[in-house]
Amino acid sequence: MATTHPDPLEHPMAATGRKAREGTTGGPRGAQAHDRIVQSVVDAIADRRLPPGTKLTEERLAQIFGVSRARIRTALSALAQIGVVELRPNRGAFVARPSAREAREVFEARRIVERGLLDRLAGAGPLPADAVARLRAHLAKEKAAAAADDRVAMIRLSGDFHLLLADLAGNGTLATFLDSLVRQSSLAIAALEVRQSPDCAAHEHQAIVEALAAGEGERAMHLMMEHLGAVEDRLAPDPGVPEVDLFAVFGRLGEAI
Repeated sequence: MATTHPDPLEHPMAATGRKAREGTTGGPRGAQAHDRIVQSVVDAIADRRLPPGTKLTEERLAQIFGVSRARIRTALSALAQIGVVELRPNRGAFVARPSAREAREVFEARRIVERGLLDRLAGAGPLPADAVARLRAHLAKEKAAAAADDRVAMIRLSGDFHLLLADLAGNGTLATFLDSLVRQSSLAIAALEVRQSPDCAAHEHQAIVEALAAGEGERAMHLMMEHLGAVEDRLAPDPGVPEVDLFAVFGRLGEAI
């Protein structure tokens, strides 16, 4: 069955940026500027350089990207439509900041969806060899990122693992829903994590893959639930919002647009 969700190895935040750019008007140069602004903000949020709750000042972003405030306002509106930015009346734009309750609800939803996906994956016995090969190739990337202490890559690959499992399960509707949940949980982790760690440990992913490869569906399900629970357990009620210098995050990107 063909899936309809984005590339499973595209980071969920990258997919978010792509969706925000769909339907952009204003000519090639205007669309290019819009794309660059949206994707830069999305990437900074995904890589945890822009923590949830950070104020996104129009004037400062206009200076950074070398565009008008109207152009920034359009990009922020697009980001708000996909849920990564909040627009507050008379206060401005902020990186979306999930509450502790919202975070718990997201992880509850992830457990329900990923349980269904694993049941679908493991229902017919051991995974086909090509599926196992794809998963192990992804695990190799996770291990390489961990060995290099590349936190940005570790965060990206961590979310990608779950989307790859969804792709292999072959249910496009569930995969699209999981894409949204992974994006929301990434924001929640960025907002509420109290112990610095990648979203998902590579060795936990490996254990899930080996169980699936052996046809041990119940064990794979148990490992996944433990895994998501461990991620959720690293969240605190509210660690606060750090001060962020937008110029330090983005530099001056106007010449590149």
